[in-house]
Amino acid sequence: MKKILFFSTILLGFVATSCKVDDPFVDRVVAPVLVIFEDPTGKTNGLTTEPAIVSSASADASITVRLLELNKDGLLDFKVGIDSIPATAVPVTFKLRNGTKISDVTTDGTGRSTLKISWKSLGIATPAVGSSVQLACSATYKEVSFTKYFRLTATK
Repeated sequence: MKKILFFSTILLGFVATSCKVDDPFVDRVVAPVLVIFEDPTGKTNGLTTEPAIVSSASADASITVRLLELNKDGLLDFKVGIDSIPATAVPVTFKLRNGTKISDVTTDGTGRSTLKISWKSLGIATPAVGSSVQLACSATYKEVSFTKYFRLTATK
């Protein structure tokens, strides 16, 4: 009886450790860069899940995205820390959330790319303070594709 119990325990342990279970809640790949949206004054609203940026309703909308690669080599050395390296010459695609492509821009030497576009092209014929549109920014860096969602809101 002890032998049966012993082998049953070993078999159960083997089966339990050999089963791979996929996480049903995390079906995404981590972006290879830090994606930061800036308003026309260079101010960000923090690193939120869905950033909201503002642009003047009385002029063309201006969207600036900055891509930074995070060098974590000095992570365990508090004197070095994590270094932010601009991701340069990266083609970035802006789209409406329904998938309609708006424009392509490329990051410069500081990792920034700026899109200036009419509000009408974004689906807002007469922008007023508070008008907003949901957008997406997509790119590929080091063979990893990523998309970041954000919201653009009209201000004074």
